[in-house]
Amino acid sequence: MWSYSKAGVDIKKIREIQDEIGLLVSKTHSGYENKDWKIISGFGHYAGLIEFDSKVIALHTDGVGTKIIIAQLMKKFDTLGIDCVAMNVNDIICVGAVPIGFLDYIALKKPDHYLVRELLKGLTKGAKESRVAIVGGETAILPDLLNDTEENTFDLVGSVFGACDKKRLIMGNKIIEGDIIIGLESNGLHSNGYSLARKVLLPKFNLQDSSAFLDHSIGEELLKPTRIYVKPILDLLETEPTSIHGLAHITGGSFSKLSRLNSKIDFNLDTLPQPRGIYKLIQNTGKISYEEMYSTFNMGIGFCIVVSKSGVDKITHVLDKDKLKYHKVGHVTKGHGSVLISVMGKKYLLHD
Repeated sequence: MWSYSKAGVDIKKIREIQDEIGLLVSKTHSGYENKDWKIISGFGHYAGLIEFDSKVIALHTDGVGTKIIIAQLMKKFDTLGIDCVAMNVNDIICVGAVPIGFLDYIALKKPDHYLVRELLKGLTKGAKESRVAIVGGETAILPDLLNDTEENTFDLVGSVFGACDKKRLIMGNKIIEGDIIIGLESNGLHSNGYSLARKVLLPKFNLQDSSAFLDHSIGEELLKPTRIYVKPILDLLETEPTSIHGLAHITGGSFSKLSRLNSKIDFNLDTLPQPRGIYKLIQNTGKISYEEMYSTFNMGIGFCIVVSKSGVDKITHVLDKDKLKYHKVGHVTKGHGSVLISVMGKKYLLHD
């Protein structure tokens, strides 16, 4: 039976490292303020937040991860830039911020015009869809560091900054018992869990293989770009701001991400859609438990909106109007920040 830790990604150890990082970086959050700005949130939420008068600047950094390896094997790189933009902009909208500027970092084994052009195709496409400007970046040639035998070895990372009025920040503190959790459908695995997916699938399948679970080849399925949720979420925040109590981008750690929104309630996900497609293929092939699957992959839900009970109809009306596929996946109860998954008649506790 495969697990994420067996695939080389030990979530528990990663969280221990993150806790240590949090303690160290928090020492930089005081002593530098002046009358013009101050830090609101510097670690642990979806974005770092700096207050300037009535405005708040939001910042975030993220990469594409080992999805790059699939692109190398497929020799197809024009969608990875979309993933890079999406992993950043989808996070800062979780605090109510509007993405404004984007920076990219491309590390190469050697100068490669074709590879850079293909990466920029995706970056510019993702930026246009997010309505964010690429305002700078860095290209580094690191032959001794990127010394893999693969010629097109590279890494791709991005950073985004955005802004919103302080009074329109969404930090999750307004979430209360009885709120409803709405999940927006994902476009496949997005950019998380690929270490486990590769270890499970690649020894048994070729990327060109088809499957009864998929409408595309396995390689095409794994390279589907991360869905960008900027436009629909910003539309909701503009039309129904008081109905939305929390926003969560479902990425690494999957649904445990919800716990960072509020530690005084529990998130009960008891009406999630049944696993299908790529998730079913991975689970069956790797003999992976439901608890492990829902702790690692988005399982078809890429973004969650926590909505007041009275505002559900208004929110779903906007989603229907925008032709977005969604599910009412759960509800909020009293608790201590736990995320509980109910699937196949069993309940699992996820930790963050």
